[in-house]
Amino acid sequence: MKQILLILLFFVSLGAFAQTGAIRGRIIDNITKQPVIGASVRIDNIQLGATTDTAGVFTINNVPIGTYSVTISSIGFQTKNISEIIITSNKTYYSEIELLEGASTLGEVTVNAFRGENNPMTPVSTYSFSREEIFRNPGAQGDIMRALSVLPGVVSGGSQFSAIAARGQGTQDNVYMVDDIPMFNLSHLEAEGFNSGFNDPNGGRFSIFAPRIIDNVQFQNGGFDAVYGRRSSSYLGLGVKEGNRETWSFSGQFDLLGATLIADGPISEKTSVFASARYQNFAMLINLLDENRSAVSYGDYIIKTTTEINAKNKLSFIAMYNPEGTSRTIDDVAFGTAININDDNSGRNILWNHESSKTVVGLNLRTLINSSSFIKNVLYYRSSTVDNNFGRFNPSLDADGIIIDPRFGGYETNIRHITNNQQEVGYRSIYTRRFNKAALTAGVDAMMLNLDYERRLSRTDTVYSFRTIEIGANPARYYQLLDPSLFNSTFDDNAFNGSAYVTLSWKLSDRFTLNPGIRYDYTGFTEQHMLSPRLSGSYSLSDRHSINFATGIYYQDAAYADIAGQPAGNTLKNEETIQSILGYKIQFSSDLKFVAEGWHKQFYDVAVQPNRAQSYLTNDGSGYAYGADISLIKRLSRNYYGQISYSYMESVRDDNNGLGNYDYIFNIPHTVTLMGSYKPNNKWIFSGKFRYSTGRPTDRYVIHSDVLGTADMLRYAQEVTAVNGDRFPDFISLDIRVDYNVQRRWGTFSAFVDMVNTSNRFNVNAELFIPETGRISNVGLGVFPTFGVRVEL
Repeated sequence: MKQILLILLFFVSLGAFAQTGAIRGRIIDNITKQPVIGASVRIDNIQLGATTDTAGVFTINNVPIGTYSVTISSIGFQTKNISEIIITSNKTYYSEIELLEGASTLGEVTVNAFRGENNPMTPVSTYSFSREEIFRNPGAQGDIMRALSVLPGVVSGGSQFSAIAARGQGTQDNVYMVDDIPMFNLSHLEAEGFNSGFNDPNGGRFSIFAPRIIDNVQFQNGGFDAVYGRRSSSYLGLGVKEGNRETWSFSGQFDLLGATLIADGPISEKTSVFASARYQNFAMLINLLDENRSAVSYGDYIIKTTTEINAKNKLSFIAMYNPEGTSRTIDDVAFGTAININDDNSGRNILWNHESSKTVVGLNLRTLINSSSFIKNVLYYRSSTVDNNFGRFNPSLDADGIIIDPRFGGYETNIRHITNNQQEVGYRSIYTRRFNKAALTAGVDAMMLNLDYERRLSRTDTVYSFRTIEIGANPARYYQLLDPSLFNSTFDDNAFNGSAYVTLSWKLSDRFTLNPGIRYDYTGFTEQHMLSPRLSGSYSLSDRHSINFATGIYYQDAAYADIAGQPAGNTLKNEETIQSILGYKIQFSSDLKFVAEGWHKQFYDVAVQPNRAQSYLTNDGSGYAYGADISLIKRLSRNYYGQISYSYMESVRDDNNGLGNYDYIFNIPHTVTLMGSYKPNNKWIFSGKFRYSTGRPTDRYVIHSDVLGTADMLRYAQEVTAVNGDRFPDFISLDIRVDYNVQRRWGTFSAFVDMVNTSNRFNVNAELFIPETGRISNVGLGVFPTFGVRVEL
């Protein structure tokens, strides 16, 4: 009996031992990347903590499993609080944490761990997300791009699209950086060539990052400094999670769309690895929603290693591969009878086959030069390939547009063919040094690009949707002929891009910080030299109140597809934007702030398309945009977070073709967002988000019937009488998410339900004109559900 009791006590004590983990990390200076010695690290609400050693490293052992917030403080630095640190059995949570330099005007204000915020070097329009906030964001389904759409001044194409447009500009106008590597774009399923052979302005549908891949996010809605360029609207910097240097973990998420697998841990004493593989297939969801049949799938594969070579050098390697494919064949459109070609989201007569991929490989070496400076060298290769085929099915219809016999009627599978292959080898070197009252950043970028582009029309095609000015030569013919000689293009060339920049963050007094900077760019394909002066600053009225501002010139490279599509002798110019921002911020507490900002933009040399049926572009466009954003944001700490925001915006363009000003496609005058998340205990999380915005602009038009004048082929035509002269119905969506988490000795089990647009209101994103019936098919989305489970070992 005594032996049995001893055995039971052994297992009980073993179980108790298994219910603890550890926290370990390194604290460094945000500006110099030097270790912070003697920093205090305390786990809130329990009597556990540690102090950093001479290498900035701390360790807290025997932490009971659970979810904690940690407070880090050190003399001369802003106190930082990190929430939602999850401790699992026999695992060590590891993180490298940066502290911002202290400011006497901040008094006793503690700053939560959100990258870039409360940094005098980025005083305006700066927002960030933690990994847990991205994952919890209702309706985002763990997608970083969808999570960003809740920020003030940011809009998207609605629930069907994830690409963002910021403050009166488009989805192609944002700077994207991943681990300091510039990216072509961050989206899947961007329909290049869908819109009469030209790009869809809505952008992509899903980001290329699976949930819990991105560890830190910094977003600036304009006014970013001279370090970043070649795009003019906003800056989005993403940091991929580094591998845990202490212990291994494995996780898998399985949901309605597919699966994601993650491995994270050390592979040697100095090197850690983080690897992720995701595959998504929409067949089940398409059947569940009874949507238009097609095959849609994509994958995202990433590996990142981090090596502490020595005390001064840290090297990271990253490789990403993001393939995708979607198709709609004659078998997909001919799946049954009594199908109405006019139905919303129908597109019943469009056939396509789309394949593309993105590849990135990069090395990032951070070297500490001395106690006040460091240099970062980045070498990378990136490529993007697109291969699109578009065809048409010509079904037999009755008078109401019902397909009589799906398998009767001609079809073509390769009317338009587009290939767009881009490759770039680049090098960036960025030097940072702190002085007594200032911080200097200077750098150079060098890129060699190859663009191999081809757009082919197999025969003369007919376009039944046109603007009035496009048929001026023959006003009695209510259609356009898409001529291969004016559409086809072949381009295969190399170009060099170079940049140099310097910016200074100068602390003029305890209250006033000024950030002047200047950037030089050379763009090889446009053979253009550009100089971009920029200035931002912050003045602290008190320990919690500040006035912030930014102004500058921003140039945007011409899109590669536009460059490649031009006839011989027509060279595009880069677009120019002049921005100004003035804001007021109140930091009520470490996790609660109010921000109000007004902004204005002036646009010059905007690329415009005089005739939508031709690839010829000019830089005759101009325009302006202005607006104001107001937000009250409660960041994630303790057990809840939320946001209330309102944005007003006007964005106007003028193609200078005699028709005057018109609303830009992302002119959204009013946007309201309400979002909240509550965690009553360690098992349940409840989140909700309500979004309202003014409907997006759409063309005003008239319909012409029997435009071919032949009895055996009835066709209608859409004549656009006013570009963006009308609007879609207002966008309204209520998203709800519920998460359930339970920790076991072997790891963590999670389940979630994420419902986009729970009321199933059909929010229209775009319109498709149907020449066979003369009606409009709305493109949009109602309810979009997903659910799944996640296991972490």
